[in-house]
Amino acid sequence: MADVEKNEAQGRYNPAEIEPKWQARWDADDALYAAEPHSSGKPKFYCLEMLPYPSGQLHIGHVRNYSIGDALARFMWMRGYNVLHPMGWDAFGLPAENAALKNNTPPREWTLKNIAAMKVQMRRLGLSYDWAGTEVTTCLPEYYRWNQWIFLKMVEQGLAYRKSSKVNWCPDCATVLANEQVVGGCCWRHEETLVEQRELEQWFLRITKYADELLDGLDKMPGWPEKVRTMQRNWIGRSEGAHVEFRVAGMANTPAITVFTTRVDTIFGATSIQLAPEHALVKEWVKTDAVLAKDVEEMIAQQKVARETGDIGNIEKHGVSTGKQAVNPFNGEMLPIWVANYILADYGTGAIMSVPGHDERDFEFAQKYGLHVKRVVAPNVDTDELALPYIGEDEAVLVDSGEWTGEACLEAQEKMARFAEEHGFGKKTTTYRLKDWGVSRQRYWGTPIPMVYCAEHGVQPVPESELPVLLPETIEITQEGGSPLGKVPAFVNTTCPVCGGPARRETDTMDTFVDSSWYFYRYTDAKNSTAPFDSEKVNYWFPIDQYIGGVEHAILHLIYSRFWTKVMRDLGMIKNDEPAERLFTQGMVIKDGAKMSKSKGNVVSPDDMISRYGTDATRMYALFAAPPDRDLEWQEEGVAGVSRFVARVYRLTSKFAGVVKGEQATTNAMGAMLERNVRDVEARLLRTLHQTIAKITEDFSGRWHFNTCIAAIMILVNEIQSSEAAMDAGEISPAVIAEVFETLVLLLAPFAPFVAAELWEQMGGTGVLFRQPWPVADVELARESEMEIPVQMNGKLVVVVKVAADSDEEAMKGAAMGDEKVVARLEGKTVVKIIVVKGKMINFVVR
Repeated sequence: MADVEKNEAQGRYNPAEIEPKWQARWDADDALYAAEPHSSGKPKFYCLEMLPYPSGQLHIGHVRNYSIGDALARFMWMRGYNVLHPMGWDAFGLPAENAALKNNTPPREWTLKNIAAMKVQMRRLGLSYDWAGTEVTTCLPEYYRWNQWIFLKMVEQGLAYRKSSKVNWCPDCATVLANEQVVGGCCWRHEETLVEQRELEQWFLRITKYADELLDGLDKMPGWPEKVRTMQRNWIGRSEGAHVEFRVAGMANTPAITVFTTRVDTIFGATSIQLAPEHALVKEWVKTDAVLAKDVEEMIAQQKVARETGDIGNIEKHGVSTGKQAVNPFNGEMLPIWVANYILADYGTGAIMSVPGHDERDFEFAQKYGLHVKRVVAPNVDTDELALPYIGEDEAVLVDSGEWTGEACLEAQEKMARFAEEHGFGKKTTTYRLKDWGVSRQRYWGTPIPMVYCAEHGVQPVPESELPVLLPETIEITQEGGSPLGKVPAFVNTTCPVCGGPARRETDTMDTFVDSSWYFYRYTDAKNSTAPFDSEKVNYWFPIDQYIGGVEHAILHLIYSRFWTKVMRDLGMIKNDEPAERLFTQGMVIKDGAKMSKSKGNVVSPDDMISRYGTDATRMYALFAAPPDRDLEWQEEGVAGVSRFVARVYRLTSKFAGVVKGEQATTNAMGAMLERNVRDVEARLLRTLHQTIAKITEDFSGRWHFNTCIAAIMILVNEIQSSEAAMDAGEISPAVIAEVFETLVLLLAPFAPFVAAELWEQMGGTGVLFRQPWPVADVELARESEMEIPVQMNGKLVVVVKVAADSDEEAMKGAAMGDEKVVARLEGKTVVKIIVVKGKMINFVVR
């Protein structure tokens, strides 16, 4: 055991020496993490984490996200897959522009400096990214040129258009926000800043064209979390119903009021029509009615406050009668027309038919203003009492509803919508909550929208040959008077592509979510200067096999990227319908009771943790402290504990590295054991080893319980340590020692790549560690020799007995009957029945 003693003396774990040594080696090899050619014959695996915004530093939340992906990528390489594992930078956006204002540094300079700093951190973390072949930086012209190119294709297809509309305006960002970027009435970036409403000319992308496909596709995505799919379903908000037109009584030249209802079967119960304060008819009527005008003005103000506080759904309901009436087209009844503050002009048609007998909101309004309440729907059973409002539908029938009385509600909806269409006052309709994506931003640091405005020829696209439209690098940035680009004559002044006359460029830039809607396609062909990507390469790698990122992007990036994928498919650029086969949303990192963020001042730098405990310990703790899909409460002492564990692994493995090297890495302990009498200590050690292999392999293939994977490795190391004396004494064969330590290092490699690489080298291993074959569990070696069986009497636990793992029912009964406690309890009793559940339990039924 001279080699053991020598290695033990050298076996002190020092991550400050080990990790830089290996990182220098890895950094020197640009091809180390590169994917293999498509002709490799290996199955492909595209592993992707969401790209970060280059804020200047990573925090532990990033470390957790990237450690999950890195562990998976390394595991899949070891399983024999051709792995694509890229990384890039979501480099446009408001933070860089705001930082430029604050620090008097151009956004490009600030961003590229931050990218360089974060890239150093990522390398220090040992993350297995193919920087040389796949890195994408979205603020560089070689990338955003293709944003512009795809935008022009959307213009050609009628998917990009310009219109004037009421938009969300963040006063802190000084720009427009998409509906998806308004959270609780506040800006998604400035969580306490109320969003205002402004009327502006904007560019929109027609995402609503794909509403049905986006919605229906969710049912074909079992690899996505149900929470994300539910959020997207709710955001798309498809409603099946009917449009019905109500003529305004006595006003032949006034347009009919169109309402959308999902319950046309309740129309005989309508007792009023209610309009939004900004409905087109209301705008006309207030011109000649000062009293109404004053009331309407107050309601508009109430809506504004409610929108800005995110409380529009819970607004205290107010209304005012217009003194006019509408005609119910189904029965000719006159319905008073009201203006109500809880009706929104931009939702549905801005008008509703109020059915207080069968709608809680309408009932509340009717009670407040003394409006009539009618019952036209009832349960399909006899009942004396029926509280209103009654919302039943599936098991309900119509009453007091003309020729449809007695019809089941669902059938009546079809028939009544068809009746309205046949008689020219309505039709069956589907509506959506989803609105078209407003992509115009009145800020500098983004992709210029490639359109020009000519006095003679109107709005014209920039010719593709003139792309990219470059952002000026030197510019004065202010938050006043529209986009900063509008103050740069050299940018604004151009010529019309049609007539060659003077024209001006569009000065809005694109929403930063445009950049992240397709970046993962560019990764497959990041150096392409003639197209966004080679379709053949994309069609090989897509869909993404595993995408990893935060659930907070469910109705932002994730829904936009699905839309972009469908557009590119329809342009013939790709073949896949969805961007990712599987999606994993990791939990947040919590510190001091709040989500870790710079704004809360509770950010933990990975650099600090690495300097104290090493990268491997930092990464392993991020994976060990909680299941990956749960929130993690950061505790530094936990990192220290993992560091001590890694040191223990290092000491043990270094101590026996010479033995492993001498065995030439046979990894055939099973054969060695079969040739001689197996010692219990060897059997126990190998059983734990192969159970650990099975456990980790299963967890990587299903739900990623990396915390329990690492816990299993800890149990294995405890078993190894308890067998150390036996190894020293020669009671465990060198072949078994070799298999145990070789396999331990292979199992550790996805989680702690630095120490694993060092130990692999010490043991004489050759080649890149994460390209070695993943160990395979031997079922025979993993099988327990004994099992514990609870013994009950009349359902109450008496004792737990140990039996051989392959015991049949008779052997289990015999073991139970022979136990002293069971014998004592059975004395003086009659056994009525013995219930045996093989391998699980025994229950004596006695009296």
